[in-house]
Amino acid sequence: MSHSHCHDEHHDHSHGDGHDHSDDITPALQNMLYEQIDFPKVITLNEDESNSGRAICQKTWAQRLDPEPELVSSADEQLLMTIPFTGQVRLHSIILRTSPSGACPKTLKVFANEDALDFETASEKEPTQVLEISQTSEVQEIGVKRAKFGTTRCLGLFFEDNWGGEDETRISYLAFKGDFMKLNKEAVSVLYEAAANPSDHKNIVGIGQGVGRSIQ
Repeated sequence: MSHSHCHDEHHDHSHGDGHDHSDDITPALQNMLYEQIDFPKVITLNEDESNSGRAICQKTWAQRLDPEPELVSSADEQLLMTIPFTGQVRLHSIILRTSPSGACPKTLKVFANEDALDFETASEKEPTQVLEISQTSEVQEIGVKRAKFGTTRCLGLFFEDNWGGEDETRISYLAFKGDFMKLNKEAVSVLYEAAANPSDHKNIVGIGQGVGRSIQ
Protein backbone atom coordinates (compact mmCIF):
# COMPACT_ATOMS: atom_id res chain seq x y z
CA MET A 1 0.00 0.00 0.00
CA SER A 2 1.56 3.25 -1.07
CA HIS A 3 1.64 6.23 1.26
CA SER A 4 3.61 8.55 -0.99
CA HIS A 5 0.51 10.58 -1.88
CA CYS A 6 -0.01 11.76 1.66
CA HIS A 7 3.42 12.99 2.72
CA ASP A 8 3.00 16.65 2.00
CA GLU A 9 -0.60 17.61 2.58
CA HIS A 10 0.19 19.48 5.81
CA HIS A 11 2.99 21.62 4.39
CA ASP A 12 0.94 23.89 2.16
CA HIS A 13 -0.86 25.78 4.91
CA SER A 14 2.29 27.61 6.02
CA HIS A 15 2.66 29.54 2.77
CA GLY A 16 0.93 32.88 2.78
CA ASP A 17 -0.40 32.86 6.33
CA GLY A 18 2.64 34.44 7.93
CA HIS A 19 4.14 31.59 9.92
CA ASP A 20 6.31 28.55 9.46
CA HIS A 21 6.10 25.12 11.04
CA SER A 22 8.16 26.12 14.06
CA ASP A 23 5.04 27.95 15.26
CA ASP A 24 3.05 24.70 15.17
CA ILE A 25 5.09 22.80 17.73
CA THR A 26 4.45 24.75 20.94
CA PRO A 27 0.63 24.82 20.87
CA ALA A 28 0.60 21.24 19.65
CA LEU A 29 2.50 20.01 22.68
CA GLN A 30 0.71 22.04 25.35
CA ASN A 31 -2.04 19.50 26.06
CA MET A 32 -0.61 16.41 24.42
CA LEU A 33 -0.72 13.35 26.68
CA TYR A 34 2.45 11.76 25.31
CA GLU A 35 4.80 11.45 28.27
CA GLN A 36 1.83 10.35 30.39
CA ILE A 37 1.17 7.16 28.40
CA ASP A 38 2.44 4.03 30.15
CA PHE A 39 3.95 2.67 26.93
CA PRO A 40 5.21 -0.74 28.21
CA LYS A 41 1.64 -1.59 29.27
CA VAL A 42 -0.07 -0.64 25.99
CA ILE A 43 -1.89 -3.72 24.66
CA THR A 44 -3.21 -4.24 21.13
CA LEU A 45 -5.28 -7.27 20.13
CA ASN A 46 -5.35 -8.56 16.54
CA GLU A 47 -2.28 -6.62 15.43
CA ASP A 48 -0.44 -8.13 12.47
CA GLU A 49 2.99 -7.22 13.84
CA SER A 50 3.77 -7.46 17.54
CA ASN A 51 3.92 -4.12 19.39
CA SER A 52 2.90 -2.08 16.33
CA GLY A 53 0.01 -0.59 18.30
CA ARG A 54 2.47 0.64 20.91
CA ALA A 55 4.75 1.93 18.14
CA ILE A 56 2.14 4.26 16.59
CA CYS A 57 1.48 5.74 20.04
CA GLN A 58 5.21 6.28 20.57
CA LYS A 59 5.49 8.45 17.46
CA THR A 60 6.07 12.06 18.45
CA TRP A 61 4.10 14.99 17.04
CA ALA A 62 7.03 15.65 14.69
CA GLN A 63 6.69 12.08 13.36
CA ARG A 64 2.92 12.22 12.83
CA LEU A 65 3.18 12.10 9.01
CA ASP A 66 5.67 9.21 8.92
CA PRO A 67 4.00 6.22 7.20
CA GLU A 68 5.95 3.70 9.29
CA PRO A 69 5.57 2.10 11.72
CA GLU A 70 1.93 1.34 11.00
CA LEU A 71 -0.66 -0.66 12.92
CA VAL A 72 -2.32 -3.23 10.66
CA SER A 73 -5.03 -5.65 11.78
CA SER A 74 -4.41 -9.37 11.36
CA ALA A 75 -7.28 -11.89 11.23
CA ASP A 76 -10.03 -9.39 10.37
CA GLU A 77 -10.75 -5.66 10.36
CA GLN A 78 -11.14 -5.20 14.12
CA LEU A 79 -8.53 -3.79 16.49
CA LEU A 80 -8.73 -3.47 20.27
CA MET A 81 -6.28 -1.32 22.20
CA THR A 82 -5.81 -0.67 25.90
CA ILE A 83 -3.96 2.58 26.65
CA PRO A 84 -2.96 3.04 30.33
CA PHE A 85 -1.78 6.39 31.69
CA THR A 86 0.73 7.00 34.47
CA GLY A 87 -1.83 9.09 36.35
CA GLN A 88 -5.33 10.46 35.96
CA VAL A 89 -6.28 12.41 32.84
CA ARG A 90 -9.18 14.54 31.71
CA LEU A 91 -9.39 13.56 28.06
CA HIS A 92 -10.15 16.29 25.52
CA SER A 93 -9.69 14.53 22.20
CA ILE A 94 -8.21 11.62 20.27
CA ILE A 95 -5.80 12.44 17.44
CA LEU A 96 -5.04 9.96 14.69
CA ARG A 97 -3.93 9.55 11.12
CA THR A 98 -5.10 6.80 8.81
CA SER A 99 -5.58 6.95 5.02
CA PRO A 100 -8.29 7.60 2.41
CA SER A 101 -8.35 3.89 1.52
CA GLY A 102 -10.92 1.28 2.49
CA ALA A 103 -8.58 0.18 5.29
CA CYS A 104 -9.34 3.39 7.18
CA PRO A 105 -11.17 2.59 10.44
CA LYS A 106 -14.72 3.93 10.67
CA THR A 107 -16.37 3.26 14.04
CA LEU A 108 -14.34 3.81 17.21
CA LYS A 109 -15.91 2.78 20.51
CA VAL A 110 -14.14 4.41 23.44
CA PHE A 111 -14.22 2.96 26.96
CA ALA A 112 -13.01 4.91 30.01
CA ASN A 113 -11.20 2.94 32.72
CA GLU A 114 -11.61 -0.47 31.08
CA ASP A 115 -8.32 -2.35 31.29
CA ALA A 116 -9.42 -5.92 30.60
CA LEU A 117 -11.46 -5.77 27.40
CA ASP A 118 -11.63 -8.57 24.88
CA PHE A 119 -13.45 -8.49 21.55
CA GLU A 120 -16.61 -10.13 22.90
CA THR A 121 -16.86 -7.70 25.81
CA ALA A 122 -16.11 -4.68 23.63
CA SER A 123 -18.81 -5.73 21.17
CA GLU A 124 -21.48 -6.19 23.83
CA LYS A 125 -20.63 -3.59 26.48
CA GLU A 126 -22.00 -0.04 26.28
CA PRO A 127 -19.07 2.25 25.37
CA THR A 128 -18.42 5.56 27.10
CA GLN A 129 -18.67 7.24 23.69
CA VAL A 130 -18.84 6.26 20.01
CA LEU A 131 -16.83 8.24 17.46
CA GLU A 132 -16.77 8.14 13.67
CA ILE A 133 -13.38 8.45 11.97
CA SER A 134 -13.19 10.26 8.63
CA GLN A 135 -11.78 8.54 5.55
CA THR A 136 -8.83 10.86 4.97
CA SER A 137 -5.04 11.05 5.17
CA GLU A 138 -5.33 14.27 7.19
CA VAL A 139 -4.28 14.18 10.83
CA GLN A 140 -7.68 14.41 12.50
CA GLU A 141 -8.59 15.44 16.02
CA ILE A 142 -11.88 14.07 17.33
CA GLY A 143 -13.24 15.69 20.47
CA VAL A 144 -14.82 13.64 23.25
CA LYS A 145 -17.42 14.54 25.86
CA ARG A 146 -14.99 15.71 28.52
CA ALA A 147 -17.41 15.17 31.40
CA LYS A 148 -17.39 11.44 30.63
CA PHE A 149 -13.59 11.24 30.65
CA GLY A 150 -12.76 13.48 33.62
CA THR A 151 -11.12 10.81 35.77
CA THR A 152 -9.55 8.51 33.20
CA ARG A 153 -6.68 6.21 34.15
CA CYS A 154 -6.83 4.05 31.03
CA LEU A 155 -8.67 3.93 27.72
CA GLY A 156 -10.10 1.03 25.77
CA LEU A 157 -10.27 1.72 22.02
CA PHE A 158 -12.34 -0.66 19.91
CA PHE A 159 -11.93 -0.03 16.18
CA GLU A 160 -15.00 -1.99 15.16
CA ASP A 161 -15.02 -1.71 11.36
CA ASN A 162 -13.52 0.15 8.42
CA TRP A 163 -14.81 2.17 5.48
CA GLY A 164 -14.18 -0.46 2.82
CA GLY A 165 -15.57 -3.51 4.58
CA GLU A 166 -12.10 -4.99 4.19
CA ASP A 167 -10.30 -7.53 6.36
CA GLU A 168 -7.42 -5.14 7.01
CA THR A 169 -7.53 -1.92 9.05
CA ARG A 170 -4.57 0.49 9.09
CA ILE A 171 -3.62 3.31 11.49
CA SER A 172 -0.31 5.18 11.31
CA TYR A 173 -0.54 7.67 14.20
CA LEU A 174 -2.43 7.80 17.49
CA ALA A 175 -2.23 10.43 20.23
CA PHE A 176 -4.31 12.03 22.95
CA LYS A 177 -4.94 15.55 24.18
CA GLY A 178 -6.09 16.51 27.66
CA ASP A 179 -5.18 17.53 31.19
CA PHE A 180 -2.91 15.33 33.30
CA MET A 181 -3.19 14.96 37.07
CA LYS A 182 -0.69 13.07 39.15
CA LEU A 183 -2.36 10.71 41.57
CA ASN A 184 -1.88 12.77 44.71
CA LYS A 185 -3.67 15.41 46.81
CA GLU A 186 -2.96 18.10 44.21
CA ALA A 187 -5.11 16.40 41.59
CA VAL A 188 -8.38 18.08 42.61
CA SER A 189 -6.99 21.62 42.56
CA VAL A 190 -5.31 21.00 39.21
CA LEU A 191 -8.59 19.72 37.78
CA TYR A 192 -10.59 22.74 38.92
CA GLU A 193 -7.92 25.15 37.70
CA ALA A 194 -7.95 23.51 34.27
CA ALA A 195 -11.74 23.47 34.10
CA ALA A 196 -11.95 27.15 34.99
CA ASN A 197 -9.75 28.21 32.11
CA PRO A 198 -11.13 26.59 28.95
CA SER A 199 -9.66 29.40 26.85
CA ASP A 200 -6.20 28.12 27.74
CA HIS A 201 -6.77 24.99 25.69
CA LYS A 202 -5.90 26.18 22.22
CA ASN A 203 -6.54 24.03 19.19
CA ILE A 204 -3.59 22.40 17.52
CA VAL A 205 -2.39 24.27 14.45
CA GLY A 206 -2.41 22.16 11.30
CA ILE A 207 -4.97 19.60 12.36
CA GLY A 208 -8.24 18.96 10.57
CA GLN A 209 -10.35 20.32 13.41
CA GLY A 210 -13.51 18.28 13.87
CA VAL A 211 -12.86 16.10 10.83
CA GLY A 212 -14.13 13.07 12.69
CA ARG A 213 -17.27 13.36 14.76
CA SER A 214 -19.11 12.02 17.75
CA ILE A 215 -22.08 9.85 16.83
CA GLN A 216 -23.24 9.18 20.38
